[in-house]
Formats: sequence, C-alpha cells, structure tokens
Amino acid sequence: MRPHAPTPLAPLAGRTTRVRGLLTTTTLALSLAAAGCASTGSSPSPSPAPAALPSASATGMETPIATAPMPADATASQTAGAGMQADAALQAPVSAAPASTVAPAPTPAPAEDPRTQAEIDYAAIYGGQDSYNPVADPTLPAPAQMSGGYDPWESYNRKMHRFNNAVDRTIARPLARAYVAVVPRPIRLGVRNFFSNLGQPVSAVNALLQGKPKQAAQAIGRFALNSTLGIGGIFDPASDARLSRRSEDFGQTLGIWGWEKSRYVELPLFGPRTVRDVFGMVGDAPLSPLRQVNDDATRIPLQGLQLVDVRTQLLATDSLREGVADDYALVRDAWMQRRDYQIFGDRRDEEDEVALPDYLRDDSLPIVPAGAVPVMPTDG
Repeated sequence: MRPHAPTPLAPLAGRTTRVRGLLTTTTLALSLAAAGCASTGSSPSPSPAPAALPSASATGMETPIATAPMPADATASQTAGAGMQADAALQAPVSAAPASTVAPAPTPAPAEDPRTQAEIDYAAIYGGQDSYNPVADPTLPAPAQMSGGYDPWESYNRKMHRFNNAVDRTIARPLARAYVAVVPRPIRLGVRNFFSNLGQPVSAVNALLQGKPKQAAQAIGRFALNSTLGIGGIFDPASDARLSRRSEDFGQTLGIWGWEKSRYVELPLFGPRTVRDVFGMVGDAPLSPLRQVNDDATRIPLQGLQLVDVRTQLLATDSLREGVADDYALVRDAWMQRRDYQIFGDRRDEEDEVALPDYLRDDSLPIVPAGAVPVMPTDG
C-alpha cells in the first residue's frame, strides 16, 4: 500500500493570512467609530490598536505593514478629553451670554375672535364697531314712530267698550248681517251713496274753515251733481266727472286749528271718539241735512238705516278682531291712527316726495256721523 501524500501547506497559509487581514480591517473600523462617538460625548470602552495593516502584493501574497501601536491609556485619555471639550462647548454660550440676550418666556397665544368673518369685515370698513348688531345699526334710518293714544280714562273706556261690544253682538251685528243677506248689493251701494252725498255740505263748510277752497268747491259740486243727475245721491256721477270725495268734519277742523292732542273717550252706542271729536259732533249737527227733517216718522227710520249701513261697512274688520288678546287696545289704536291721518294727512302728503296711491288717500272712516245721532245738545 502506497503511503498518503502530505497536503501542501502554502495555500492554507495564504487563506489564514487573508482572514487575519479582514479581521484586522474590521477592528480598525470599529476603533475609528469609537473615537467618533467619544467626540460627541459618549465614552465606549477602548479597543486595542492593531499591530499591523495588510498591504497587497502583486503575487497575491499579503505582507504585514508595521505600525506604531497606541497605548490603551492614551486612547482613553483622548476620548475623555474629547467628551469634556464637547460639554464645555455646550455650556459656554449659556454662561458667557449677557442677561439681555436670554430668550424671553413664550407669549401665550391670543384668544380666538368670537366674531364671524362678516362682522370682522364690517368693523374693518366702518370702524368703531366691535361687533355688528343689526338691531342697533347706526347706519339704518330711524324706526317709524307710531302715534300712541292719549287715554287717561282707560278704566272707564274699557267698561264702556265691553258694554258696546255686548250691544254689538246682540243687536248691531245681527242687523248688519241680515241687511247684507236680504238687500241686494246694488241697492246697498245706492243707500251708501245717498248718505255719503248728504254729508257733502258739512264737508264743504269745514274745508272752507280749514283753508281749502278747492276742496270746498269740489264738495259743493258733488252735492249738486249727485242730487240732480244722481237722483238724490243714489248714483254717483260726480266720481265719473273726476270730482274727488273727501270727508271733513268739525273735529278735523279743530285739529287743524291747533287742537292736535285730545284724550280718547268711548261713547255709549257710538263707539270711539276723542273729546275734540265730541265737540266736533256738536258743531256739525246743525249743518246735517238729515237733521233738518222735522217729521220723526221719516227722520228716525232714515237715521236707523244709516246706522245699519255704517255697521255693514265694519263687517270686514270683524275677522281682524277675532282671537285678539286685547280687543280694546286694538280698536283704540287703529281708530286713533286713522283719525290722525284724516286730520294731518294732507300736510304729510305735501311733505312726502312720493305721493300715496289713490286707494291709500281715501280718508273715509266708518263712524256714526252727527246726522245719525238721535238727540244732540243743540236740539231745541
């Protein structure tokens, strides 16, 4: 048997040299990384420096390169010195900085503005407004002022109002509804024209007393035309002739003369009035054509028919009073405002730049006229 031949040692020695060189290179990289960590303040345990660095040869063999070894104590001292320098660099600006350069305490964030963007824009445009209040906006015009009724006798007036409402529910309103149900509309319109025509002489006199000669002439013209061509005023040819119909009484004349404010009073059976209008009724009674009729059998039925006609005109307002919390205040304020326009409407129309439409200029007010009052103080 042939003996086993020995394995050559040269290749094995070359592989060992390569592995040793790779380990040496890895150890050097770790040492350099440890030195970098020491410069930032960390102090890892020092590693022994390698004895030699490998160098490549042209034949593929590697021969060690001799290097000067670094003592372990020197490496530790350098690492500790680098850490102390880093700490000193971090502390130096704070200790050396003067007191004036110390950063101030942080300012708290401002509270969120509760206003909307529209309110902020409004304040930026107009100024002086922390928040926009549409109710108290100074740029808006002044609100309309409603004339309040002067009613110092309210306690008495409320009692009389309840009495009049009771009479109205039991007598006046049923008669007015029966009148509408039985009498055809053309006849009812003729009756209304007849009583309206009878009031034109009173309107003409009061228009003259108020300094309105043109209106007085129109009232006289209406009375003459309707009494003749209109067959006693049943028809209204004066309106076709463009003669306007205006209602004037002595209560309005007293208001034009200066008695502008008068206390409210409610009369039994005749409803809302003012003290001024009570004197006005006394002044108008002698001029009423109906009161010039001496035959009671003729005059009293005519006066009753006139009262029913007035209540018929008020049927349209009954629905407005249903369910009202305070019927007395509603009737009083509505009547006072309408009466105020009757007296001072012409003056306001002259001051306004835009004239009111014709249907708003109608100053008729369905009230019991002086001619329908059965007994007046002036009666002898």
